[in-house]
Amino acid sequence: MTNALHQRLRPYLQELLAQNMDFQDFSDTDSLFLSGRIDSFSLMQLVMHLEENYQIDFSAVHFEAPLLDTVADIATFVREHGPGTAP
Repeated sequence: MTNALHQRLRPYLQELLAQNMDFQDFSDTDSLFLSGRIDSFSLMQLVMHLEENYQIDFSAVHFEAPLLDTVADIATFVREHGPGTAP
């Protein structure tokens, strides 16, 4: 499932990077936010995307930008906070 989730996240992240004129490739562990490749506006777009597509309620979870810094981080966040993960 991990690779499948990474592959579903990648096109959206590529789109966010392209909005910032960043067309460089990235690995699952490359920093996107902390490195400055994705800005704070794009991070909020990512949050909205995760809310809409993965049913994550960001008002109900502890959230800091570093938790969504890499593809691997985002996938972990989705697995931990997506549907069916409530205590």
